Amino acid sequence: MPEQRNLMIAMVLMIAILFGYYLLVPQPKPQQPAEAVSTEAPATAGGSAPSAPGATPAAPAPLDREAALARDPRVKIDAPRVSGSISLEGGRIDDVALVDYHETVDQTSPRIELLSPLGTKAAYYTQTGWVASSNDVKLPGAETVWTPADDKPLTPEHPVTLTWDNGQGLVFERQIAIDANYMFTVTDKVTNTGDAAVTLYPYSLVSRSGTPQTLGYYILHEGPLGVVDGTLKEYKYKDLAEQQQPVSASSTGGWFGITDKYWLAAVIPDQSEAVTARFGHSVVGTTPKYQVDYLGSVREVAPGATASTVSRVFAGAKELDVLDGYGDALGIKNFDLAIDFGWFYFLTKPIFLVLLWIESIVGNLGISILILTLCTKALFFPLANKSYVAMSKMKKLQPELVKLRERYKDDKVRLNQEMMGLYKKQKVNPAAGCLPILVQIPVFFALYKVLFVTIEMRHKPFFGWIHDLSAPDPLYITNLFGLLPYTPPHFLAIGIWPVLMAFTMFLQQKLNPAPADPTQAKIMMFLPVMFLFLFAGFPAGLVIYWTWNNLLSIGQQWLIMRRMGVKV
Repeated sequence: MPEQRNLMIAMVLMIAILFGYYLLVPQPKPQQPAEAVSTEAPATAGGSAPSAPGATPAAPAPLDREAALARDPRVKIDAPRVSGSISLEGGRIDDVALVDYHETVDQTSPRIELLSPLGTKAAYYTQTGWVASSNDVKLPGAETVWTPADDKPLTPEHPVTLTWDNGQGLVFERQIAIDANYMFTVTDKVTNTGDAAVTLYPYSLVSRSGTPQTLGYYILHEGPLGVVDGTLKEYKYKDLAEQQQPVSASSTGGWFGITDKYWLAAVIPDQSEAVTARFGHSVVGTTPKYQVDYLGSVREVAPGATASTVSRVFAGAKELDVLDGYGDALGIKNFDLAIDFGWFYFLTKPIFLVLLWIESIVGNLGISILILTLCTKALFFPLANKSYVAMSKMKKLQPELVKLRERYKDDKVRLNQEMMGLYKKQKVNPAAGCLPILVQIPVFFALYKVLFVTIEMRHKPFFGWIHDLSAPDPLYITNLFGLLPYTPPHFLAIGIWPVLMAFTMFLQQKLNPAPADPTQAKIMMFLPVMFLFLFAGFPAGLVIYWTWNNLLSIGQQWLIMRRMGVKV
């Protein structure tokens, strides 16, 4: 019967949502062991990729951040949106904090520390350099101490120049510049003052020690990624850990790095250069290490000649306008794909741009969500109108359908025939209430992605007690909004907005045709309770959007039912 079929569809969707809940909600992750100090340059094009190291003696106890920073000589970074320092040992960019972002909504809380130096528990850094075709060539490495040209900090107006002489006729120079946002430009030069030519290959890498605690959401990628010949490649930490060898790929240009939900560290070659990118995993002592790198094209450095290479390092927040700006100015293809816009990219990004445009007018991202939802409902009004008209007709036919079920309860074939005859006579299509909704699903899912993955949602206030649209509602009804002196467990941390969402869902169900079977009706009425617990841990911005969408649907459906003479 059509009603039972629709019920089955609803039940399947409910099960899918429940299954998705366990995929989406992060689970506790074990702490990672201490890090062992190690860094690994790519192999030359003619050699084999280095194998992951085997068992090693126990690593020294990890240092805290302050001790690790004090251990090495450093050059300070003093840029508008980035602070930190560059280690002169290895010439690494390994100390980056983001000026505009804090750990909590409290602006006095610590800043986000994106990159961390070697020797700390979770070392995370970028490094550039050279590898040679011969092991006889002495090259700068992880422990090489570079000499700065002066003691001034790195600023957008003042690049830092570092030099090192290998004592064998090769003089290396590294210039590091930074812009007003998050992009470092690293120019490496080598001058051959010796008598013999050398063959070198430039490289750049991002290294991260320890498997970071990801959010664990199925719809969000966190981990190594990159654009290889224009195509986005994503790798999970656990998948790389299962690989025996690094994953390699040839590319012209592109970019390669490691991403968190909101932050990215990536290395970017000259976009016209042919490179070999690698995504790998190794174990140093007992600590897993993930490395993303690329190896550039060969440089033949004759006696008296100089070879150079320019690479870029992005270390910052995944702000769409910043990423798009770099994509346009530097020709970095698909740099915006660092934001996980998902399968519906062609919808998700335009929706996000509209959301930001509305916010620029109204000044509040929460209000922008409400306005965008209203515009979306208006756009799909013709489809939704057909859906609600069909449901209203079905609701109007409920008394007749109940009579038919009572009359032919022992003859299912005859019951189906009579019901189909009634639908035909009244010109009602039971499926008409479902199909228009299915067309809207990609748009609503794209909007869901926008609200979930974009950093512009982070720490943005709405009104009242909602100070962060990217965090769950903080006022729990289960402890009387903080009046009772205890923190509810996770499954009872139910805020006010999830309750409002569940209530509007209940009201919407009361407007829909109810199943004639009392058991089925009770099951359907249980759905708002299930969604109450499901949405309790979701970002407040998503719950506000869903509640508002329910209210708009209720209003639209109520008007249509009144117009058609259906009792509300």
